[in-house]
Amino acid sequence: MGDSKRRPLAGRRSVLLGMAGLASAALAACASVEGRSGAAAPSVAPPTGPATPPPSIAAISSEQAVAALAPTAPATAATVPGKQEILAEFAGRRPKEWGLHIPGVVNNSPSKHVALTFDACGGPGGTACDHALLKTLRRLNVPATLFINSRWLHANPSLAAELAADPLFELANHGTAHLPLSVSGKSAYGIAGTANAAAAYDELMGNQALLQELSGAAPKFFRPGTAFYDDVAVEMTRRLGMLPVNFTVNGDGGATYPAATVAAEVARAAAGDIVISHFNRPAAGTAEGYARALPGMLGRGVTFARLRDALTA
Repeated sequence: MGDSKRRPLAGRRSVLLGMAGLASAALAACASVEGRSGAAAPSVAPPTGPATPPPSIAAISSEQAVAALAPTAPATAATVPGKQEILAEFAGRRPKEWGLHIPGVVNNSPSKHVALTFDACGGPGGTACDHALLKTLRRLNVPATLFINSRWLHANPSLAAELAADPLFELANHGTAHLPLSVSGKSAYGIAGTANAAAAYDELMGNQALLQELSGAAPKFFRPGTAFYDDVAVEMTRRLGMLPVNFTVNGDGGATYPAATVAAEVARAAAGDIVISHFNRPAAGTAEGYARALPGMLGRGVTFARLRDALTA
């Protein structure tokens, strides 16, 4: 499939932007159109249905966020373990926790900024891009982190390259087949997670290689399809040089909220919050909601940063 149809954006290169608590009907609706994959990663069962996380949660403390960052060093070709080394290291490990906000996952930052993050999940009905959202972010000079799945990247190669080249944005890893990240096949929202450690590695590193080739640098942040992890997979993510990231504010309810709800949810974000939304669903209320919320936030002094800036502040 070729790149999603693009409209011109004034003054900059044409680019794009654009998902913990209890499951909701809105999330179920999103799941029905966004969770299927055309092709699974090696050793990974293809997803059977959609998914994205629910509304919003209470933030963890900044001290916890800082502590979560401590074990992670910048990844280099010399320090990132290979697949066989990872499989040997994680052989026999049994997960004890499963969820959106388990230990080791970064949910907020210690900075004074709000970090906006947007997922592009790909798959049937999920390979478009929200140019109106992008236009608003660029017009207001609001930076963001874009979590891109390999299915979306394959559908939009030139657009992904433009995004990688734009300094307002940074690209992050949203997985290879958009699966929950598990070493035992645990499911979330009806989607079977990666079946074992080998499948988890493939889900992490298949897309990591694509994004590194695209941008020339290895992404530093990861969020799985559905945003669910187990604790062993979280540790594996860190060993492979990426921080596992989730959120404190769900901005668009899996691209199902109407514009008024998006505006209200996004507008309540404060210093240290990480907001999750989507940039691959232009028919949703996301773009209009952000267009309503951002000017007022900027007017009252809210500042924004990419994750790499917020998490090193």
